[in-house]
Amino acid sequence: MKIAILGTRGIPNNYGGFEQFAEYLSVGLVEKGHEVTVYNPHFHRCPEDMFHGVAVRYIYNPELWMGASAHFIYDFLCLKDALKEGFDVILECGYHSNAPSYYLMRGRIKPLLVTNMDGLEWMRSKWNRPTRWLIRQLEKLAVNKSHLLVSDNQGIQNYYKNIFNKESAFIPYGAEPVLNFDKSHLQPFSLEEQAYYLLIARLEPENNIETILDGYLISKQTDIPFIVIGNIENKYGNYLKMKYTDTSIRFVGSIYDKHALDSLRYYASIYFHGHSVGGTNPSLLEAMASQAFIIAHDNEFNGSVCGENAYYFTSKEDVSTLILANRDGDGRERKKMIQQNLRTVYQDYSWNHIVESYENLFLNGLESNRVTE
Repeated sequence: MKIAILGTRGIPNNYGGFEQFAEYLSVGLVEKGHEVTVYNPHFHRCPEDMFHGVAVRYIYNPELWMGASAHFIYDFLCLKDALKEGFDVILECGYHSNAPSYYLMRGRIKPLLVTNMDGLEWMRSKWNRPTRWLIRQLEKLAVNKSHLLVSDNQGIQNYYKNIFNKESAFIPYGAEPVLNFDKSHLQPFSLEEQAYYLLIARLEPENNIETILDGYLISKQTDIPFIVIGNIENKYGNYLKMKYTDTSIRFVGSIYDKHALDSLRYYASIYFHGHSVGGTNPSLLEAMASQAFIIAHDNEFNGSVCGENAYYFTSKEDVSTLILANRDGDGRERKKMIQQNLRTVYQDYSWNHIVESYENLFLNGLESNRVTE
């Protein structure tokens, strides 16, 4: 197959999320014998002409001077270009700024247009009411114009079935089990093994940052420091820093070294995951793959990933209770949950499995189109 991957900031991955997904998926499909092109903004250059066998195509993106609204233009230009290149399959990552460009398809069945719908973007609390309305219209457009939809979580799959009566393929995000860790990554933060709590997230309200941190303070277990990793150079980040001044909560900013993050997760006493509106969140899978002990926000998305192998909270009181219960908890139960999460990553979330699932989806979709013709 000749496949194009659109809707990301391009490869090699410098951001995580869809960019990491595009990198793993494109390389994996090339290794299976397919011809793959990833579309990059013109300012995100690949050091080589090819990236591990993946072609990189550069399209002008005015983001550097227009800001976020430029993505609508960039995504339009990407799809316009891709429709000229004779691809069998076009995979769009997300729908937020991609959907308006789908009118370029004009009812054609070739190429096969597949959209990974990501999370429920319109539910994010950072958006005002008009923006939420707009995002829901874009979601509806993507659902109606795509040939195939992908949901990365069973909760997302249920949503599209219940709200739009639309079937979608359940293919989650991927992760690689981590087996090697380095205690030296604790030294820059003066941390000791199993003697700190950890949260890694975008600092946004829907990620329940305050619920977690308030619960930590209520527990009065503040002799154990709480480390928060995430970009603090924004309005909400500054608010959090001010709110938790003079506490043992430490905001250390962003860290992009995956080996350092894996080690910090592994050696933490508890890893907190507060995401509530996404699908299968990459950071949750990475925590499972890093053998972290997880306490997560209680919602359908997180529950469908961890099942009985995490503890769940809905309030700051829950967080406090769980901290107290697990400070000197049953080591055997903790170890069992960690091992089962790692086993789940091997069985259900390995990148090899994800790549194979996308390959089968594309092949079956193309075969259905041939039958339709």
